[in-house]
Amino acid sequence: MIEIFKTDVNKKLQPITEELFLSPEYEIKDSWINLVNPSDKEVALISKISGIEDDVLKAALDSEERSRIETEDDYALVLVDIPVIEEEDDYYSYFTIPLGVLVKENLIITVCLKDTSVIRDFIRNRVKGFSTSMKSKFMFQILNNVASKFIAYLKQIDKASQRIQNELHKSTRNKELIQMLDLENSLLYFSTSLAGNDAVITKLMNSKGKLGEFLKIYEDDRDILEDVSIETKQAIEMSSIYRNIISTTSETFASVISNNLNVVMKVLTSVTLIISIPTLIASIWGMNTWVPFQTGSVLDKAGFFIVVGISLICTIIATIILKKKKLL
Repeated sequence: MIEIFKTDVNKKLQPITEELFLSPEYEIKDSWINLVNPSDKEVALISKISGIEDDVLKAALDSEERSRIETEDDYALVLVDIPVIEEEDDYYSYFTIPLGVLVKENLIITVCLKDTSVIRDFIRNRVKGFSTSMKSKFMFQILNNVASKFIAYLKQIDKASQRIQNELHKSTRNKELIQMLDLENSLLYFSTSLAGNDAVITKLMNSKGKLGEFLKIYEDDRDILEDVSIETKQAIEMSSIYRNIISTTSETFASVISNNLNVVMKVLTSVTLIISIPTLIASIWGMNTWVPFQTGSVLDKAGFFIVVGISLICTIIATIILKKKKLL
């Protein structure tokens, strides 16, 4: 999908149709091209218009691509990881995907595999003071929004883990533990991605040479970058803390569930042992051979009740012994 925008004289973001953008009379200067999971044909079209190689435009379409900065003669590529949230059956999963921001003298291009809230906030005019004509500031504002999304999603993960912990207090199922494992994996993705983003931000703050030519940092821009750096480091710390908490909690509850299962098995084993006593006695007196109380005397006529009494006494004794040993 190709989306094209441009800020007008009133600082309002206006969508530009593809037909108008491709027309000879249109001035592409200060335009913003947003590519969302583009096809090869769309990549080739933007490559022809911008003069940027297909492979560079496709860099952000590789989910395993690492965060980095590249500079060429006429453009700079800033690649960072952004957080993404997806709804599962009855909970949310979190992961990260690359976002590529390409800055040229006359336009800016963003490339991503998914239509995410990081970019959608700009399209919906939820970010104040941004303009497609101020390309460096625009890119720094994107990084600022990325850092803010990381912190917001980390807070959601913390709330989700607390909810799951409350459910684990009254449940012995593995479902909640699996959800905790998913959250722990999400925090691992976040930690790795944030570390790469932090390295990119540090390099941007110290930009020199060609990078400094493409991304000119003014005083206001430096304030934005410093805020991004602070929030990114805060997100790294939050991710580490939450991951340790979830890891410890998961191990604790796994031990509790295992212990509860052992208790249940212990009780069932004891109950089985108690039930087997009258069964054993009844089996002995049911043999097709001679057994006591079958000679026909008066005492033998009460043999059934005597056998039942023996079974009851043995069962009571076994129950008392098991209770003293805390096996029941």
